[in-house]
Formats: sequence, C-alpha cells, structure tokens
Amino acid sequence: MEEIVVEALGEEGFKPLIAAFYRRVREDDLVGRMYPGDDWEGAEKRLLDFMDFRFGVSQRYILERGHPRLRMRHAPFKIGEAERDRWLEMMTEAMDETGLSGEPRKHLEGFFFQVADFMRNQPST
Repeated sequence: MEEIVVEALGEEGFKPLIAAFYRRVREDDLVGRMYPGDDWEGAEKRLLDFMDFRFGVSQRYILERGHPRLRMRHAPFKIGEAERDRWLEMMTEAMDETGLSGEPRKHLEGFFFQVADFMRNQPST
C-alpha cells in the first residue's frame, strides 16, 4: 500500500502535502502553539523526513534522529481529542489542496488517524 501512496505523490513526494499542512499549522491557535516558533523549517523537515522514512522513500529520519519514539517526543504537549481532531482537519485540508484522492488518500487518512490518535496523552472528554 505504501507504494500506491508514493506513486500518487509523484516526483515531489510528500513535500507539497507537508508544506500545505504547515501553512495551516502556523496560523492555528490550538495546535500551532505546540510547534517551535523559531524552528518552523526544522519542524517541517522533521515531518517530511518521517513521512519519507515511514513510506520507504528515505532513511534520513532514522540516520539523523534515530527511532521515531513519537509518543515520547510529543509527551511534553497536552494532546487530547480536540488537538487530534484539529491536526487531522488541517492534514485533510492539505490533502484537499494538493489534490490527493482515491486509494492513496484513503490509505493516508487511515495512517494519519492512527498516528494522531496514538499521540493523545489526555483522557477522553
């Protein structure tokens, strides 16, 4: 299934999707405050590298940062259902903007929900 996503994204790969997502995050008052205001480019690169790693495009993330340890890296932030849902909303808008559709989008939607839900560290409301 990863190949379907990578093939659909084309030569530019995840870069346009991640850029569209971060344009939204920078303006968001709920999720945006979790990101380092002085390192937007670094945060964007880390997500891009993670996606490339996860979908078999590149090992750069592992080589530079080691195992993803996503929950540990996000532990300092309070992430509940509202934060998860906003993150997913912005990623959905980014997929809309970049024209991702069909099976590749369906696969990414499932992947994004699983990861975003896994990041929650606050009880359900």
